[in-house]
Amino acid sequence: MQPDEALALLKQGSAQIINESELREKLALDRPLRVKLGVDPTTSDIHLGHTIVLRKLRQFQDLGHEAILIIGDFTGMIGDPSGRSVTRPHLTHQEVIANAATYREQAFKILDAERTETVCNGDWFRAMSFEDVIRLNSRVTLQQLLQREDFKARIEEKHPIRAHEVQYPIMQAWDSVMVKADVELGGTDQLFNILIGRDFQREEDMPQQVVFLLPILEGLDGSKKMSKSLGNYVAINESPSEMFGKLMSISDKLMARYYQLLLRRAARRDMHPLEAKKQLAFEIVQTYHSADAAKRTLDEWNTRFSKRDLKNTDLPTFSPGEQQDFAAVTVVSDVYRKVFQLEKSHSEVSRLIKQGSVEIDGIKIRDPKAKVALHPSQILRLDRKRAVRIGWPG
Repeated sequence: MQPDEALALLKQGSAQIINESELREKLALDRPLRVKLGVDPTTSDIHLGHTIVLRKLRQFQDLGHEAILIIGDFTGMIGDPSGRSVTRPHLTHQEVIANAATYREQAFKILDAERTETVCNGDWFRAMSFEDVIRLNSRVTLQQLLQREDFKARIEEKHPIRAHEVQYPIMQAWDSVMVKADVELGGTDQLFNILIGRDFQREEDMPQQVVFLLPILEGLDGSKKMSKSLGNYVAINESPSEMFGKLMSISDKLMARYYQLLLRRAARRDMHPLEAKKQLAFEIVQTYHSADAAKRTLDEWNTRFSKRDLKNTDLPTFSPGEQQDFAAVTVVSDVYRKVFQLEKSHSEVSRLIKQGSVEIDGIKIRDPKAKVALHPSQILRLDRKRAVRIGWPG
């Protein structure tokens, strides 16, 4: 593919490239580019938000370029402060390594494993002396680091910034020097970190990497960034039914954005929103599981919610505590949180109950304060898209 053609293809779905002329020049080089993506295994799951940048990396691979996947076994113990209003919890190296093993497995659902160079940044950071760390820190001013929007916001809100957090962009930038990156991919929240990587490469008399930013995917709540810590995520290793059910819960407005970012196209205008949402969920399940799993899950969803035949479908199980008489608002809130990883306020749940969305074995519960007795094998329906089977008391 000619450089202009390759550039036009790669630009699709991007948020910002610094800069396009540099990228075109690199695409005209008579060699594969080294395209870097760093991931910090702070949890064991890759979610749909991560797949946007992973799919762009796969696109570079398909054009013949080298994918450099950096596993942040060292930076992961700090955790990227980008977009965070509080300090991340500290992880041990053992926890990070355990998460990294599952990250690789999940990433290769998207990347070509045979054409991916995987490295751990602990390989070079552990070899550095304290003198090396001081010299590296001397290249960046504190004023630069505190210009980051997330750090500025924390200062204004009087939230602490720990000294180790300001090391993170420095370490990510040094990764680019160590792997000789031609291009670095990241979400729009990574602009500051990747620009420092360009500075370090220039100081090392290396060609500067191109900054290639992708949009950030909102979570199921439609407002905040998709994140496991916020419980608003869809992991790519979730079961087909979990994945399908979560996607069917999103708003119509968010569905349009998911089509653009995850399927790279718009929904058909002649499709009813419910059918368009089913198509979105079907294609994503098909991508990360199989066509058979997607069809089976769609058929099950139609049986469960379109035909309302819940007793004959495979539902997630909710086991209540020893006490079996609960206020309706309490039990419904617990099911949302424990089974579907969704935090709903009591006012939201009360509204669902009052409008008749909640049923036990087909009988509507309309009083949020009503005591409900839960027994094994009952079907508790929360809304149009979610239902559980009651298990034995835990």
